[in-house]
Amino acid sequence: MSSGSPSPPHLDLTRLRVLAAVARTGSVTAAARELHYAQPSVSHHLARLEAEAGIPLLRRAGRGVCLTEAGRLLADRAEEILGRVEGARRELDALAGLRAGRARLASFPSALATLVPDAVSRLRAEHPGLSVGLVEAEPPEAVAALAAGDVDVALVFEHTDVRHARTVNDLSPFEVTPVCHEPVTLVRPAGPPGAEALGEPTLADLQDADWIAGCERCRADLVARCAAVGFVPRIAFETDDYVAVQALVAAGTGVSVLPELALRAHRNPDVRTDPLPGAARRVLALTVGAPSPPAAALVARLVAAGAEPAGARMSNGPPPG
Repeated sequence: MSSGSPSPPHLDLTRLRVLAAVARTGSVTAAARELHYAQPSVSHHLARLEAEAGIPLLRRAGRGVCLTEAGRLLADRAEEILGRVEGARRELDALAGLRAGRARLASFPSALATLVPDAVSRLRAEHPGLSVGLVEAEPPEAVAALAAGDVDVALVFEHTDVRHARTVNDLSPFEVTPVCHEPVTLVRPAGPPGAEALGEPTLADLQDADWIAGCERCRADLVARCAAVGFVPRIAFETDDYVAVQALVAAGTGVSVLPELALRAHRNPDVRTDPLPGAARRVLALTVGAPSPPAAALVARLVAAGAEPAGARMSNGPPPG
């Protein structure tokens, strides 16, 4: 006969769950109702758990039961243990889900040309079994596609001063993950060498210029910002193509404002950019409820891409030749 130490008690997870429910609800009857068990089944699990623990866990109290000191201790530990087990299960499910699957993304053009390729590249390198479907859409259309279930993730932007700019939509039905914060800049013809020494202009300095406006929401932001300094911009051209905007500016047909992502996607050497104080956009990733593992992985890679330095940042005047 062995004289070694006794083996530690085996504690069954189902019985720990029953004990935790009794502690949480205050009675065997309520625990049975919460767990959808028959009451005799709950009593049986508690009796077996006491036998496994080797110490009383409950005592009679009138017509009911209450936990002993050991029972309270084990119930507290049971909540911790069950939480850890559930967390491990979720992690394993997510890992299994990332071996295969598909995430569908709707994104506005400048992000589709900058953040999205970086994010998709990261995702494919880490999870080769995943695929990504891409759809180009301005924020209102992307939100509608997400609400309809046509995509899993919508990448949208909002101007930071939402008091005067049109917002994307009501975002309360969605899970919102910030991706990055991008400044908005004035875009003017580069001008002769040394023109940058004249300093940075303000919107008021350009009130007599012709303006090139972008999408409906960007135009609303421009008009509101100009109104805040006392003038209505004279809009000569309208296009949401950031390449065309810069070409028109370079040709001397007007001035414009563009967000940083548009200038990261394409930088015309014949334009000059200057910060526009207080003007910025938030880039947000939207999902509905708890996203699928592939969609959650894509959102995480979009956030990582948004945190990366822009590389060749915007500068005044053309880049050095």
